[in-house]
Amino acid sequence: MSTDAIEIRLARPDDAHAIADVHDAAWRYAYRGVIPGRELERLVERRGAKWWRYAIDRKTRIVVMSFGGVIAGYATYGRNRAVGLPYQGEIFELYLRPEYQGIGLGKRLFNAVRRDLNGHDVKGMVVWALADNVRACDFYRRLGGESVDSMVERFGEVKLQKIAFAWGA
Repeated sequence: MSTDAIEIRLARPDDAHAIADVHDAAWRYAYRGVIPGRELERLVERRGAKWWRYAIDRKTRIVVMSFGGVIAGYATYGRNRAVGLPYQGEIFELYLRPEYQGIGLGKRLFNAVRRDLNGHDVKGMVVWALADNVRACDFYRRLGGESVDSMVERFGEVKLQKIAFAWGA
């Protein structure tokens, strides 16, 4: 019997290509039919390996989850950017390759980020999800997130609602 090791660690510069691949696959899976095609392509294409390497080099808080030696997902996080909300931390992005979704890895990645924020005395956390991304909204609700705010974001000619889910303040 073999056990595949799951590792969650800070991203390294040599992870940039794998993170870009995860971003590409996850965004196409999550947002095809939600974000207009041309806008989705533009958003995916701007986040290539060069972009991720630059973010890692700038010490952006990025963790990767590897499963059996393959980068299966990533999360970016830090201080809350929404000044009107009383939560100090924010998960900016949390994505898994589609084939790794639905088996508990997202929850593990989420909990690792939450522990790291708590370990840095960050009180409360928020994450934004497009309301039309039902899988993401259901995921955050299952993890105990409460809807605390909403806003509209424009993608080309389309306006989409985003929901803020929060934990502890």
